[in-house]
Amino acid sequence: MAIRIEKRTTSKLGDVDFDNLVFGKIFSDHMFIADYRDGAWQDARVVPYQNLQMPPANMTLHYAQSIFEGMKAYYQKSGKVCIFRPDDHAQRINESADRMCIPRIDPDLFKKGLFALIDIDREWVPKKEGDSLYIRPFVFATDEHLGLRPSHTYSFMIITTPVSAYYGKGLPAISLMSSGEYVRAGEGGTGEAKAAGNYAASLYPLELAQKEGYDQTLWLDGKEHRYVEECGTMNIFFRFNDELVTPDLDGSILRGLTRDCVMTLAKEWGYTVSERKVPIEEVMEGAKNGTLKEAFGTGTAAIISPVGKIRHDAEVVTVGDGAAGELSQRLFAELSAIRHGGIEDTHNWCALI
Repeated sequence: MAIRIEKRTTSKLGDVDFDNLVFGKIFSDHMFIADYRDGAWQDARVVPYQNLQMPPANMTLHYAQSIFEGMKAYYQKSGKVCIFRPDDHAQRINESADRMCIPRIDPDLFKKGLFALIDIDREWVPKKEGDSLYIRPFVFATDEHLGLRPSHTYSFMIITTPVSAYYGKGLPAISLMSSGEYVRAGEGGTGEAKAAGNYAASLYPLELAQKEGYDQTLWLDGKEHRYVEECGTMNIFFRFNDELVTPDLDGSILRGLTRDCVMTLAKEWGYTVSERKVPIEEVMEGAKNGTLKEAFGTGTAAIISPVGKIRHDAEVVTVGDGAAGELSQRLFAELSAIRHGGIEDTHNWCALI
């Protein structure tokens, strides 16, 4: 499918302070759009970033038939731009599409649209190491219809925003409060899909945690409220001595690509990596007796988020010394070096343009 290009006459780049970027507030000059109608994706185009017009009866506004991805592009020392793991993101958005009854996107269309957009806006990729261009592909229903059924039409769009580190400079440790009676997802639900509604449902428990002075929610399972699933919008890892443990993908947990990177690297470095159920009691006891050396969340936005403190019910424990652990720091440094071209990308995670 040919991609039609319509460029802005004047760039907004001159208005951007790249030394003081705020996550998700400033958007690049262009966006990619393709429409689904008459049973096919069509009219692929890169156009100036602009507001959308939609009817009040747009089905997404009422039934949340919407999915998205989160990706990043990085400026490399060679002058090229690294788009991190685009094939895997193309695969995952289609896994979400299947669950939310949305037509699949041809991976070639996904990548061609993505590459065309990033190439046109390549000057928007921050050059400072640690900063990046956050990429948001998303799909939403566009039928004007009230009545619960899958939409017949959709829009697939990609927008980008230059960002600095999600939690600020360095590698600060975050604090977690367990989710109590609230759950992020249940077996058979939409937890393994990157569906917009999942994130809306997480906001109230997050607000409760933040009112208690904690940064994020530590999500427990929906059946027994006992087994750890995710933290905030991230996958989570625990290092018990030399074993790195993460909850297994049981249908309610998102298949994180940073999660996969971490498991790959840790295995190469000689760690025992286990995917299994993780009882919250094991986590709390490990923090108290010292077998839990560190814990950290993983995700595209923050990459690695060390966990310094956990509250479950009325009990509060400190993980390690409350700061970023040895493995957390090593993983963050390695992934950053790969993305920015400081070391060889032996896993072919970077697509260069």
